[in-house]
Order: sequence, then structure tokens, then C-alpha cells
Amino acid sequence: MLKKIGPYGLITIGFLLSILIGGTLLYLPISQKAGADVSLVDAFFITISAICVTGLSTIDVANSFNLFGYTIIALLIQIGGLGIVCAGLSIILLAGQKIGIKERILIKDSLNLNSLKGIVKLVKSIFRITFIIEFIGALFSFCSFIKYYKFKDAIVISIFHSISAFNNAGFDLIGNFRNLVPFENDILLNLTTSGLIILGGLGFIVINEIIEKKDFKKISLHSKIVIKMSIALLIIGTLVIYASSDISLLASFFTSVSSRTAGFNTVPIDSFNKVSLLFIMILMFIGASPSSTGGGIKTSTFYSLIKGTYSICSNKRCHSFKREISHETILKSFIVLFVGMIVVTSCLLCLCIFEPNIDLLDLLFESISAFATVGLSTGITPELSTISKIVIMITMFIGRVGGLTLLSLWTKKGKKYVSYPTEDILIG
Repeated sequence: MLKKIGPYGLITIGFLLSILIGGTLLYLPISQKAGADVSLVDAFFITISAICVTGLSTIDVANSFNLFGYTIIALLIQIGGLGIVCAGLSIILLAGQKIGIKERILIKDSLNLNSLKGIVKLVKSIFRITFIIEFIGALFSFCSFIKYYKFKDAIVISIFHSISAFNNAGFDLIGNFRNLVPFENDILLNLTTSGLIILGGLGFIVINEIIEKKDFKKISLHSKIVIKMSIALLIIGTLVIYASSDISLLASFFTSVSSRTAGFNTVPIDSFNKVSLLFIMILMFIGASPSSTGGGIKTSTFYSLIKGTYSICSNKRCHSFKREISHETILKSFIVLFVGMIVVTSCLLCLCIFEPNIDLLDLLFESISAFATVGLSTGITPELSTISKIVIMITMFIGRVGGLTLLSLWTKKGKKYVSYPTEDILIG
């Protein structure tokens, strides 16, 4: 039976099974604090939000779950960030088992790679990089949290925070839906969290190339584009948010970093004006980079859209860094954009039907945040009806697994297609 299911199908099934197990565990009393009353829908909402590394929450995580519940959520975030396949194969490698050709193909498809070359080495590197970065992040976070919490609590919060930040999840254990607002002026925590988010958003392939080659000129075109776009969006985002809102430069920088799929905030999102909210939505929709812990249509997709549009309009070949970008890549970028717009629009339409009393801008913000697996919200998530929560859950799932991945499930292999004569149609 499993042999008939393609790689994308297995990846999707893996996500669904993880959601089923995680949701069930979070719904059990063993995961909840005494007196907490977590409904089945809320338990599965948190599970999907965690494994899709989103961060949207219908309930207060810190006050609803105990240490066991925190651990389950952290594991779901870690699995979601690494990807089901990489997380599973990391365990197999630790157990000393060999990785077969089928497993290598799964890794290739889950990370959107073009070759099977060096797959096992890459997985080992991903596992090692993740542990080192999260460990260092936890140490720096601890230096901030120890000022406000008891030693044991500070350790738990620091580890959870580091995992959540590096995997661009946005979950916190501060409590009362405050996120990192109490730490708006804590420079160390702001910079530590930003660093974890940026590294997680760059992607494992880019980080691995930087470590191995140590020279910008020697890294691949993909890595050059990702680094270029990440820096550009970070700077532009900081300046626009700072200019359009009444917050500090540090808060503007943090918001610019976090808007690219992380979901942490040091300033209440509902306090921003419409200009800032609109630009944050643009940053959310673009998102992080391929093979990273973030979502969105991805930085490289956005870059290909810009270069591809210019190439088509100017009737020139599409190239960057003395390399030509293929027509197939440009076409795929437009498909990703189209699918993303369809998903966001469909989610917004459903929310408008089910939540007629909530402002359209708030619903649009929630829809983009869910699709791009960001986790930022203007505060309406806990107010959503059960059916709206289900809509958001589906949107988060599609955003994390990927529209192209889900569309590929309907592609029939081996089917012969009839070729017809070509005829142009009028466009525009």
C-alpha cells in the first residue's frame, strides 16, 4: 500500500499522523494544568499551529499546559521545523541504522533538493546545526529570563523559547497572551531571538553552505539570492515600520525580523496603524526561505517573480549573479504565488462568512498569518468560532506542507497525454 504512495503523499501522511498523536496527547489531562479546560478543538488547533510552526493560539499556552504539555508542544515545533522526514531520519541515524534509496528520495523531496548527492551528510549537518544553534540560543535567553523567573522556570522557558524562535514558531511561555511585550526594551533577548529567527529563516542548506565554503563567491546561486533578499527585506522592513509607526528602532527591527514567519512580537500588533499592518502582511506573505523552518511563498520565489517579470517585459533573458534563471523556475514561482493567493483568499472568504462582526483587515491579517505560518495576530484568534478555527487549521496545514506538494498528490504518474496544435490567445 505505502509503495503506491509517492514521496509527497508520505510526507503529508507523516504530518497528519503527528497531528493526530500530538492533538490527542494535549487533550489528555496529563498535559494540562490543574483547573485548565482545553477543548478538543483547541488541543488540535495548538497541535497544528505547533507542527506547522505558526504560533497562532486560541488559548493561553503558558497557563493551560504543564511541563509535559510544554514538552509535547516543543517536540511538535521541532518536528515541524526540521520536517517530518528529517526528524524521523535523524532518529534512525542516531540509532545507527542505514538510510536506503527510498528514504533519500523522501529527504530530497521534503527539502526541495535537486539531487540525491550528499543527502545523508546533509541530514547529519542539519541535526548538528539545529542542536548547536538552539543550545547557544537557550544560554543567551537564560541570561534574560533569569532576571524575572526562578532558576528552574528560567531554564524551561529558555529552552522552549530557543526551540520556538529558531523554528520560527512564535509560541511563548510568558502567559496571558503577552508574548514578548514585557521584554520590549531587553536588548539581549531581542537580539538573541532575532538571531535565532534569522538563522532558522535562512534555511539549513544556506547555513550549511556558509559553514562549508566560507566565501560568498563560492556558494550557490540559491544561497546568494536568499542572503541578498533576507538582508534587503530586513532593512526595508525595519525602515518602513519605523517610519510609519511610533515605536523604537529596536522594536521596528524586531518586528521586521519576526514578521517573516516567526510570530513573536514586542509591541501589540493591534497598536500598529494600517500602513504598518499592510507592510507587515507583505513581509508575512513573502516569508522565509526554502528548506527553512519558516513559511510564506519564500524569498527566492519573490526574487524570481521580480526578475522573471522584468525579463518578460524587457524581452531579455533572466539572469542573476552571472547565472541564468531557468524558465521552469520562473513558471514555478508564478504558480506558487497564484496558489498562495488562492489559499489566502479562500480563507478570508470563509472567515468573512463565519465572522461577520470582525473587521476585514483583522481577518485578512489572520488569513495571511495562518497561510505563511507566522503566528502574528491582531488579537482575534481566541474569539474565533469553532468553524473558523477549523478554517485556520486547514490554512496553516496547507501553508506548511505547501500548495505544490498537495497539488502533486493529484498528479497521476504514467498517464499519457494527447498533444494538440498550439494557438495563441489574447492576454491583458
